[in-house]
Amino acid sequence: MYRNMNDWTEIRRRVLVEGVSRRQILRETGMHRQTLKKILEHSEPPGYRQQKPRPRKKLGAFLERIKQILKDDQAMPRKQRHTAKRIWERLREDGFTGSYTVVKDAVRELTQKTQEVFVPLLHRPGEAQVDFGHALANVNGQLRKVAFFVMAFERECTETFWEGHVRAFEFFKGVPTRITYDNTKVAVSKILGKERRLTQGFLQLKSHYLFQHHFCRVARGNEKGVVEGQVKFTRLNYFVPVPLAGDIAELNGRLYQRCQDDQQRRLRGQTGPKAELLLADQKAFLSLPTTPFEACRKFSTTASSLSLVRFDGNDYSVPVRWAHHPIVAKGYFDRVVLCGDGNEVARHARIWEDEQVSFEPLYYLALLETKPGAFDHARPLMGWTLPECFALLRRRLEAERDGDGTREYIKVLRLLEKHSLSQLRRAVEQALAVGAITRDAVAQFL
Repeated sequence: MYRNMNDWTEIRRRVLVEGVSRRQILRETGMHRQTLKKILEHSEPPGYRQQKPRPRKKLGAFLERIKQILKDDQAMPRKQRHTAKRIWERLREDGFTGSYTVVKDAVRELTQKTQEVFVPLLHRPGEAQVDFGHALANVNGQLRKVAFFVMAFERECTETFWEGHVRAFEFFKGVPTRITYDNTKVAVSKILGKERRLTQGFLQLKSHYLFQHHFCRVARGNEKGVVEGQVKFTRLNYFVPVPLAGDIAELNGRLYQRCQDDQQRRLRGQTGPKAELLLADQKAFLSLPTTPFEACRKFSTTASSLSLVRFDGNDYSVPVRWAHHPIVAKGYFDRVVLCGDGNEVARHARIWEDEQVSFEPLYYLALLETKPGAFDHARPLMGWTLPECFALLRRRLEAERDGDGTREYIKVLRLLEKHSLSQLRRAVEQALAVGAITRDAVAQFL
């Protein structure tokens, strides 16, 4: 049986790169052939994957009883409400023979559905609330200036380290068989003399692409002098004068084009351009895996009562129906994708500052429809600029629909959940022109 990620990676490399037979691996390790098959099919241990929820045959007849107990508890003081254990005990008195865990899971699911969701409010000056809570290739034994790939990131971390490799391998159209590194903490968790204890993130990357690694001795950057020289070349040629760009994506677009253009440059002592030299390297490269490497760090958590998910010290909003629910946050170098029940439910640009919040106003409209009085104080809506016709629509609705105009206006805004702003703007303008300003009327123009 494999002992850890090191064993998993080494077995994959020996079979898939060196061509060692599966039978030999089975003899050496004593593992079952199905285990070896799993190792060769997956770049990391896949873990247990449940295909569908387990049926709760014993609990089925008692679900309504649990719902009623939880409903009755709403009228009781918090300290006198049922715990999952107490509910299990009462069900046993009524003939239930299932385990406590089954009841506990059911109570948790039912409680998530009934917990209230709140709107984050803007705290203006003078107002108050009171409450008690961050590269080099060795081909056939030779280090050569062949080509380089440059990409800028906000900081060095596991996600950007992964993304840089993915983009470089795609640019070179192959994977170097051996890569030399310094002792970055992203790849090395501990230095043990000549040995290195590698991070889980680096092992995942290595297992997926199956290259061999080499780490320089501590404070011996000269051991990877070619790439050190390329860093200096890049800085003097690509960043002087200081480039101006709207964002990192624009800067990286320029850097990518400079790398492409550099392929036509001839190096001293060579007869052809760098693009011809790269062909020789590509013949020695490992092939790119058929399955792309997902360069994101995953984090399991639960959305808060404010419909926010915290990842890497910052908060990102999800639709209010996901408040209090389990969420898997996937942090890429440029975005954060939030998933619930295996599906994407929200997406935000990655924030690299500390303790910031990214709101999507549309995610809160469903809640605001039930709490229209919070509309003007809703923090997710602050800074949300809409065409002037929307303000006019709201004024007319509030004037014509006494006490219900704001809610009707929010219903119109909810049409943005399925239509673009430009489409809705045209529909609102048409509705205002003919005096048909209800949500249903605007929807007809859409």
